[in-house]
Amino acid sequence: MSWLGVLALLTAVAPLSIDMYLPAFPAMAEEFGTTASAIQLTLTTFLIGLALGQLVIGPMSDRFGRRPLMIVGTSVCILGGIACALAPSIELLTASRFLQGFGGAAGVVLSRAVISDRARGAAAARLFSLMMIINGAAPVVAPLIGGSLMGVIGWRGVFWILTGLAGAMLLGVLIVLSETHPADLRNTGGLPAMLRDARSVLSNPHYIGYTLTYAFSFTVMFSYISASPFVLQNVLGLSEIGYSFAFAANATGLVAMNALNARIVIRFGQRRLLHLGVSLLAMFSALLVLDTLLGPVLWATLVLLWCTVTSLGLVVANATSLAMDEVRYAAGTGSAILGALQFGLAATAAPLVGIAGDHTAVPMAIAMVSSALIGAAALLTLTRRSTVSA
Repeated sequence: MSWLGVLALLTAVAPLSIDMYLPAFPAMAEEFGTTASAIQLTLTTFLIGLALGQLVIGPMSDRFGRRPLMIVGTSVCILGGIACALAPSIELLTASRFLQGFGGAAGVVLSRAVISDRARGAAAARLFSLMMIINGAAPVVAPLIGGSLMGVIGWRGVFWILTGLAGAMLLGVLIVLSETHPADLRNTGGLPAMLRDARSVLSNPHYIGYTLTYAFSFTVMFSYISASPFVLQNVLGLSEIGYSFAFAANATGLVAMNALNARIVIRFGQRRLLHLGVSLLAMFSALLVLDTLLGPVLWATLVLLWCTVTSLGLVVANATSLAMDEVRYAAGTGSAILGALQFGLAATAAPLVGIAGDHTAVPMAIAMVSSALIGAAALLTLTRRSTVSA
């Protein structure tokens, strides 16, 4: 399934563009003479670009097809990467990250739509898990590459590498991917029809429930991602390489759980595994709050972060598949709303976890447990009578 590998590479634009430069946060703050929150804002603008890009590109793909928009979007992502590598100031870097995110949104939003075009139910959940396994190599390798190359090529070199990877993604689209949304199934009613699809999707409570569960669970992950460079290095004393290995270990746990989910989802069903994953996510996040208030203690923090991130392996694929099954008639629009909410919430988390400075872990832990509990509440209240096959 070479097409699935290309989709995984396309969705990898987000974790690669985030994780590869995380170890450079302290060095970037020093070079630009700015604060931790200002550096974290480059994450926020990237995520805003991802969110807005999905809202534009997803519905357009229901009318014009998936492949053409993948080609255009990935090309824009390449231009954004070049601008990041050449940025002379924190302001221009922040703006360039928005452009990079907006273009990269095409691969993220349309990969989900392509899988929804091809499969449904537990079979789709299995494909999403397999894609996450392949895609999971990105957060494992990215911080290790970023941390090890920082002293050699600097953070600008990291952005040149990201630009080259975006070029490889574009070649994959051109060579491997075919159109999965045929002309006879496309929305031809223009903007009014696109708005009708959006209203229909947003009026489905089961779709909203699974989408909120997915988005707030991702916010747990992103609260950790945006705060961990400062928490693990400044608060707990890990080196850049030590942080990179800790980050990679957590990503490895996430990949392993996705692999397990792909093996057992046909047997146990998406809903049951999703409920288990959300419960574990809330429990370990709550324990992390206790750890940060009492310490934090290095070994306890590392163990609880690993358990929390690993739990997401039972959430992401199953929540995505269940949400997309509810709105298969408008897969591009459904994927766009899901992705926009996902990265929009994450964008708000990035500056909030650094609001108390870069020498405390408490805001990170509070953001994580709050997001986990909101996601659990959405799952329990909005999807109770879902008719989608589990």
